[in-house]
Formats: sequence, C-alpha cells, structure tokens
Amino acid sequence: MKHLGDLYYHSTTEFEQIILLMTLPEQDEIKGRGTASNPDARFLENTRERIDDGWLTAESNTKPTTTVVEEKAKRIISSNNSPDIPFTQSINPYRGCEHGCIYCYARPAHAYMDLSPGLDFETRLFYKKNAVELLKRELSAPTYQCSPIALGGNTDAYQPIERGLKVTRQIIELLHETRHPVTIVTKSSLVERDLDLLSSMAKDNLVKVFISITTLNNILMQSMEPRATAPARRLQTLKTLSQAGIPVGVMFAPVIPFINDHEMETVLEQANSAGIESAGYVLLRLPHEIKTLFKQWLQHHYPDKAEHVMSVIRQSRGGKDYDADYRQRLKGTGVFADLIQQRFNKCCARLGIAKGEHIQLNCHSFIKPVLSGQQQQLF
Repeated sequence: MKHLGDLYYHSTTEFEQIILLMTLPEQDEIKGRGTASNPDARFLENTRERIDDGWLTAESNTKPTTTVVEEKAKRIISSNNSPDIPFTQSINPYRGCEHGCIYCYARPAHAYMDLSPGLDFETRLFYKKNAVELLKRELSAPTYQCSPIALGGNTDAYQPIERGLKVTRQIIELLHETRHPVTIVTKSSLVERDLDLLSSMAKDNLVKVFISITTLNNILMQSMEPRATAPARRLQTLKTLSQAGIPVGVMFAPVIPFINDHEMETVLEQANSAGIESAGYVLLRLPHEIKTLFKQWLQHHYPDKAEHVMSVIRQSRGGKDYDADYRQRLKGTGVFADLIQQRFNKCCARLGIAKGEHIQLNCHSFIKPVLSGQQQQLF
C-alpha cells in the first residue's frame, strides 16, 4: 500500500480490480463515490455479466479502492479547433478523476482504454509521469507558436492525487520559467498551494484561474461531486487567489434543470463578493454513457423530479438526451435554455461581471526552453 498525500492507494493488479468491481453488490450508491454503476466500455468486443456463485459473498461489503498507474505519454499538448471552446491547446496531467462528479463530460474518455466511464473513471486513475519532459520538448520545437494552454481541460488538474504526485505543480513551474500563458479551471482548493508561481505569473498577465462552483448546497454537492472541495471552501479559494493578485472567474457548470439552476444568481453574487472578474456557465451535457449514469443518479436521489428533469433536458437538446452540434452543445436551445441565458446575462450586467471565458493573456513574453545540446537563443 502506497501513501500519497492524505490518501492511500493499494497496489492492486488489473485482474484483482476487475474482479472487485464486478463483485461489488448491486446498490444505488457507494459512499464517497459518484456512481455505483460500472457499465462496460462502448468499444469492448465482449461484455461482462455480474454473477454471484456464492464464492465471493465475503467481498460483498468491500468498497472499491483508488488505484493510480503511471502512464508514459507520447505527447502532452492536445490541440483543439472547436469554435465553441475558448482555447486552442490544453494539457491533462491525469486520466480519470477521483472527484467523481456524476455529470463529468470526461467520463466517456475512459472507454478508449477499455475501462468503464462509471466507477472505473473515478477509481482507476493514470498520471503522466513524463509530462514535464514532453512539455519542454514540445515548447522548444522551432514550429511552436505560443498561445494560452488550458490546464486540466478534461479532468481536474488539482484532483486529490495531485497533492502527492505534483505533476501539475511541475508543469506550472516550467510554464513560469518560460513565461508561457496558462488558464486553469478547477473545483479544488489545492490550487492555493501554487500561489507563489501563479501570483508571479499574474504580474505579467500570464494566468487566469476559474473555480467551478455547481452548487452552494452541501448535501447536493456530496451526492453530485462527492470528493471535490466543499462549496464554501471554493468561495474562499476565489477570495484567496484574488487577494494575491491573480485574475479569477467562476464557472457555474453544469446547469441542471430543477436541480441547481435556481442557484445561479446566488453563486454569481457570492463569487462576485469574493473578487471574480468574469463568469461562465454550461448547460448539462450527457454524451455517450453519461446519460445512463446520470439517469440512474436522478432516479436514486430525485425520483419525483427525474422524468421532469430529463424532459426539460430533451426540450433543450432538440428532443434528444444530447446533441453534439458545436453551435449549441454548451448552451442548448429552446425556452429553458433561453431563460437561463437571459438570467445569466442580466445578473452579470447587474454585478458588473464580464461574461464568458475568452481571455487575452500575454503571449509575447514566451521564452522557448533550451534542451540539452541545443544552442541558446541570442534574441
């Protein structure tokens, strides 16, 4: 058993972990996890079926542990050309996320490793040990053109395992050294650990941090984002960053009809008091396996609302559970989507908050890193 920060991780073989997850009892929830479901990855040729032959009843009360595996990545900077995404390149130090947010749009990515977007996503994590080595090489390439890097655009770069592994910290150290602009979206107070680097970068307009606040209700948060930082603590993080001179914004995301949408104005008002400059929101997205996982969560926690919530979601997605069309996937369409946009716009105008995530950071101070054997730049 290996200790990382304030968490323990068991060295479990892949076979043992699969057996454990397959033999967990059928239940509606597992305390501290976003889902108790572990549906098969959509690319598997063969599917698995849970069978209890009586041999493993002693394991029935065993909770799944978090396993962390080193991944040797081939590249670290991912490019993006979607017109609705406010960045062109990003870095994800981790695959999977222990925060366990039931709505996370990154869950389906676990299927590319033949792992489940369900419980696997929040218990079987991967970290890119060679991230800094790759980043230094890619930034030093003669053809590299500097533009802000979104850190953690898929899974949270400050999830609990970062406390011990410090991959995100190492990446920011290199970006700080090379004077490269970066944006961060997180729902973790762990970002405060890197105040020394971020406040230094902020002086040269090289960084902006967004804190995601989905709800101020602790009970809702514990079921929807079980291992993320508590809402009040996230507001304090906004205040701490702002007072350190770091530009901050809030993301009210996702907006879930009749679950958290009524909190929008309150979240924006309290975030404004904490010192934010801008705000954004995203309507709930349910691509691939997430739709099934989210429906299960709704039926367990809000059985009386479940059908109504899904009905409004479909009304906002052209009659489907999800529509991937980039022109409307973040905001939706229809009466409910229009109402949310109007409420957001009016609240931002009243509070004097800039709308959206599009940011102008300094891309002119970048200094290419020098690899061993390379000639130092003269100018």
